[in-house]
Amino acid sequence: MATQPLSYVTDPAFVYGQGADMHSLNVLAAEIARTDIPVLLVGESGTGKDVYARLIHRLSGRSEASLTKINCAALDAGQLLNEVRAAFQCAGIAMEGETPTVFLDGVHELDAACQRVLLSLLPDGESAMGSVKPASRVVSSTSCNFEKEIEAGRFRLELYFRINGVILRLPPLRHRKEDIPDLLECFLVKHANELKKNTPELSRDDRKLLFAYDWPGNIRELENVARKIVAVGDAGLALGDLRISRVPQGIGEGVSVSSLKVAARAASRRTERELILKALEQTHWNRKRAARDLQISYKSLLYKIKQIGAAVPVPSKGEGKS
Repeated sequence: MATQPLSYVTDPAFVYGQGADMHSLNVLAAEIARTDIPVLLVGESGTGKDVYARLIHRLSGRSEASLTKINCAALDAGQLLNEVRAAFQCAGIAMEGETPTVFLDGVHELDAACQRVLLSLLPDGESAMGSVKPASRVVSSTSCNFEKEIEAGRFRLELYFRINGVILRLPPLRHRKEDIPDLLECFLVKHANELKKNTPELSRDDRKLLFAYDWPGNIRELENVARKIVAVGDAGLALGDLRISRVPQGIGEGVSVSSLKVAARAASRRTERELILKALEQTHWNRKRAARDLQISYKSLLYKIKQIGAAVPVPSKGEGKS
């Protein structure tokens, strides 16, 4: 489904951040939340754009109204027309003062036909500022550089002006590492509750590793790591992939024979992980068959599955048989 109607979501464990940039971002988000100004959330993948869309809706004073998320990457022009019209029709029957929010996730993914459709549906500046109240509050998100997209002719300038009443730029996690401890604790508690496990304790070395890592996947990657730590029950095993990712970057920066060995081990671990997951997928997670295909013992495969943090589904009916 491209559209997800989201009910009122409270985030009691929302991590607002400690740095000056995050403080400024949160102040601005709170200030514009109670207006009907369109908001454009800009940030790398995994920086929390979806979370901030919900936060703006929650702080808007109309959080009892609906929040509809539209995945722009999954729609053609006809589907987009139906989805947005449906959201605006909900707005038309909403109670007075309950203007719903439409969240256009990945708006840069819209092709030219979809952009024309959206442009025809969104209010222009005059109607939004005049006597005609907009049918819905529009929040959009992107992970791309719109200036380059517009210059290349891939995104319409007039549509860009319709959606960027206020731009909120979400920093990558590598630029707000002071928030890693709070975010990590939030995610560990969340997934420990979901999996009905104890919240694991991390050693000082484990926490140093988390702080030293660059987090190319940002907060989403950190949450995935936290889930893996809880599921595996051993932080040392769960953080193995992060350790092998920290390979020195250049020959001119003191790379030694030892570093080359680390790089070789890292490549080997990645290849091994891919082969194991492929074998498990091909055998529908029949681990005994997968072990035979990989030519390793069943016990070794179980250990490796735990080591890579793969989620184990319900065993197949034939797994207990050789």
